Amino acid sequence: MAKGKRKVPGLNGSSMADISFIMLIFFLVTTSMDTDSGLHVRLPNPPEENVEQDPPKVKQRNTMVVTVNMYNQIMAKVGNSEAKEVGLNELRQLTKDFVANRDNDPKLPELHPVELPAPFGVQNITKNHVISFVTDRATSYDLYFQIENELYGAYNELRDELARKTFGYGYKECNEDQQLAVRQYYKCMISEAEPKNYGNQ
Repeated sequence: MAKGKRKVPGLNGSSMADISFIMLIFFLVTTSMDTDSGLHVRLPNPPEENVEQDPPKVKQRNTMVVTVNMYNQIMAKVGNSEAKEVGLNELRQLTKDFVANRDNDPKLPELHPVELPAPFGVQNITKNHVISFVTDRATSYDLYFQIENELYGAYNELRDELARKTFGYGYKECNEDQQLAVRQYYKCMISEAEPKNYGNQ
């Protein structure tokens, strides 16, 4: 007598949707979300109400103006020198030379004696320097972020060089007090203006 084929029972898939939903909720709850977004820029405190404030007067030698037109051409006016077109690869070193002014160049920011945290003590630094970054409304976002990266990168390199010279290791390896002292030595003074229509100027 021939044996009949035995049917293999199928899996009950009625609860798969419930299981998938529960697993989705589990991963959403247990996964840590990185909430940091955007650029880490410290904004100035808002002005007091009903108080008229004149804009601070800045000497021309203490200013570096970086302008980008609608054709993504970068112009830089450093201190008392004439404005000139620069390449993106030149901008970081140009910024470092401006901020540090190691040779006390009269065309670059003035050096002032400032009492800094230990171990620096009194140092001559360019405490009044300002870097103004202005773009055209038609400037590409990609170039905007690349220029910003070069400007902030110049400060990062100066701080890292100072930390290595002073403490023997990089800025990131410094403790909080050391990092604070280095930041006081090279304060980040970048002013970003509202985009304007410069056209081909």
